[in-house]
Amino acid sequence: MAKNWLITGASSGLGRGLAERLLARGDGVAAAVRRPDALDDLKARHGARLHVVECDVCHVDAIRAAVAQAFAAFERVDIVVSNAGYGLFGAAEELSDAQIDRQIATNLTGSIQLIRAVIARLREQGGGRIVQVSSEGARIGYPCFSAYHATKWGIEGFVEAVAKEVGPFGIDFMLVEPGATRTNFGAGLDRAAPMSVYDATPAGEIRRALDAGYFEFADAAKAVDAMIAAIDSASPPFRLALGRSAYESIRATLVNQLHMLDAQKEIALSVMEPSG
Repeated sequence: MAKNWLITGASSGLGRGLAERLLARGDGVAAAVRRPDALDDLKARHGARLHVVECDVCHVDAIRAAVAQAFAAFERVDIVVSNAGYGLFGAAEELSDAQIDRQIATNLTGSIQLIRAVIARLREQGGGRIVQVSSEGARIGYPCFSAYHATKWGIEGFVEAVAKEVGPFGIDFMLVEPGATRTNFGAGLDRAAPMSVYDATPAGEIRRALDAGYFEFADAAKAVDAMIAAIDSASPPFRLALGRSAYESIRATLVNQLHMLDAQKEIALSVMEPSG
């Protein structure tokens, strides 16, 4: 049975890949983008099954208007994919106030407001699925990505709580955590002006590695297929890691965190009030 989707950030990367695959199989897509003409080619091929809405997720009024248009275009929206976002690169000291504000407004506040805007509509229609495109960077930390990590750690905490709030209404969530993937993410990085004092630090090392392309990438088309297969399932995983770097980095981090927590057990329990 065909499904209807609302996808933000659908003009490129994983969002564009999702829209292309879903339209090709006969689903309906409401694509929220900053530049509606970016999807003219898909509109020409798929007609009314693609509903393009203009939306800058930095503005809550634009988000609410886009959501209203999407739900008006389709009798029912089955899946909402919160995908709009980008990366900010630079040591924390190097970042400008404006860069930090825009990163938070796009990746964190924009995602929060999108989710808030669709909850009542999904509840009223009897349920639905919300997919938040996050990152391996929601569970680990790399130098020069501090603000980006803050937004991804933040949105995952928000989703963890909201999923428990709306579960009784038939609304569930999935967090997608890609590692390095062959999309335009790297080309779209907002890069702070580098300070030479960081050249001989881990921040300088990762900057040189990024410039030299020393990363292993997942295939974007395969990542999209894996996302769709998981989203289509009756009981999708709450978190979906995609790519070798995501799986290995997240696993290593979790194992290390568990070891550190276990080592603190005596201290943790020592601060409890006497029982009885």
